[in-house]
Amino acid sequence: MTFAAASAVTRVADGRYEGRVTEGWDIAGNADGGYLLAIAARAVTDATGHPDPVTITAHYLSPGKTGPITCDVHVARPGKRHATGTFTLASAEATLLVGVCTTTDLGDASGPLLVAAQPPDLPPVQACVLSEPGDPFPPPFVGQVDMRLHPDDVPFRTGDTSGNAQIRGWFRLRDHEPLDTLALVLAVDSFPPTSFNVNLPIGWTPTIELTAHVRHRPAPGWLACAFVTRNIAGGYLETDGEIWDASGALVAQSRQLQLVPAPRP
Repeated sequence: MTFAAASAVTRVADGRYEGRVTEGWDIAGNADGGYLLAIAARAVTDATGHPDPVTITAHYLSPGKTGPITCDVHVARPGKRHATGTFTLASAEATLLVGVCTTTDLGDASGPLLVAAQPPDLPPVQACVLSEPGDPFPPPFVGQVDMRLHPDDVPFRTGDTSGNAQIRGWFRLRDHEPLDTLALVLAVDSFPPTSFNVNLPIGWTPTIELTAHVRHRPAPGWLACAFVTRNIAGGYLETDGEIWDASGALVAQSRQLQLVPAPRP
């Protein structure tokens, strides 16, 4: 199933949308956080009438399981250039996400350009490591997208660590499905946790809050992605992300706050 179909929503009333958490878009039984965020963003873009989520923030309250969901959107501020809506994504059992999203039409974006950052230094796609379900553990989600990881960032696959809390790699949708700004919302939470590469008793790092800034509509082709953690303390870690498109443009940025569960005795 394509990403567009798996994240589709249908307006059933003013401000209410229905969709489905589709089987296979999960990690260890819980829906990928970027996938849930993209569903919410799709509902808000429809409700506001602007196609691109320029900024979206969500607080994650409960894991998403396969099955029907609703997304309630309140347009707090309609506007010609920007519109802002709050959203609540829920299943029949629990509220999954609450958040706020500002939308626009990035096709009309213009202004001065200053980019001090650089795309990540990645080997060619064919020299990177293909991420597939069952290798070495079976998160079904990775079978729904095409990810190639930097060889230096995958020692965790064999039980080792690189010592650097970073993950870099290439990303695209399967079967050459076109990229759009909703796919960027998905991509910011698609890669393995950066914490896999540090020598700490960290495995599962559930998301508490995730913010994505979408800067441009992506050019066709692979996305170059880099995620880094600089601070792990007090039971929390943060992950900062950058996504660059095939033209060399910085198309999305993200920051995520994640919980570091205490190790079991």
